[in-house]
Amino acid sequence: MTPTLIDGKKVAADVRARLVKEIEELKAAGHTPGLAVVLVGEDPASQVYVGSKVKACAELGIYSQKWALPAETTQEELVQLIHQLNADDRIHGILVQSPPPPHIDEEAVILNIDPRKDVDGFHPANVAKLVLEDETGFVPCTPLGCMELLAAYGIPTAGKHAVVIGRSMIVGKPMANLLVSKKANATVTIAHSRTADLPGLCRTADILVAAVGRPEMVKADYVKPGAVVLDVGINRIEDASKPRGYRIVGDVDFEAVKDSCSAITPVPGGVGPMTIAMLMANTVKACRQQIAG
Repeated sequence: MTPTLIDGKKVAADVRARLVKEIEELKAAGHTPGLAVVLVGEDPASQVYVGSKVKACAELGIYSQKWALPAETTQEELVQLIHQLNADDRIHGILVQSPPPPHIDEEAVILNIDPRKDVDGFHPANVAKLVLEDETGFVPCTPLGCMELLAAYGIPTAGKHAVVIGRSMIVGKPMANLLVSKKANATVTIAHSRTADLPGLCRTADILVAAVGRPEMVKADYVKPGAVVLDVGINRIEDASKPRGYRIVGDVDFEAVKDSCSAITPVPGGVGPMTIAMLMANTVKACRQQIAG
């Protein structure tokens, strides 16, 4: 079986092209969407992610502020900045890059973000709106991007059995909620490290979403012939043959799995590009909603 390779770069480019038109319309009406990205500390991976987000804003014409705070920044100082950004009319979306240093209570930080500006979709008010299927809320960007990929490739979800490996609030749980919604109409099972006979359960999936954070964990015996596989994982593994000494792999063993499935996302180039595209989409949505009051 030759699978369809789901090209996240292409779909992300299509999303961005749509956003450019929306942003032009907003600017013509006197409104420029604005995003504030806050980074505490000097984690190299976080610095790369923040840089990518700021670059995407510049490419699309979104106003951005980057706040790079020292690692010793206190909880109180960070919350004070968030309150400042909550009150700034130029800023429609606020993102605090995860993970912060250990002394920062991430949940408490999220609670201080105005839910209307929570473009990451992590505030309890937005979590509730996702569960209630209230589309005024914000959905975490990675699962939202996965749904965009399924739609772009015309992959049906209604009546299908979806298995989501992973139960994080960032991917696993919101992904399950999106798939089980009345809009998607899938039957969903959430699996995790303590699931009995995980490979056997995954083999029942028409749509398999791997979001567990373990390099190449999903092998051929996890995949039913003809299934659709969405690999959310981004993992570094040592590889002396590469200039940087490592390579990026997903949670799925791509070479072992690709001949069994009908469609699959590669890593890199699959789900990854969608995350920033959907962050930009959430920022534009936040701008529209705040203008409307």
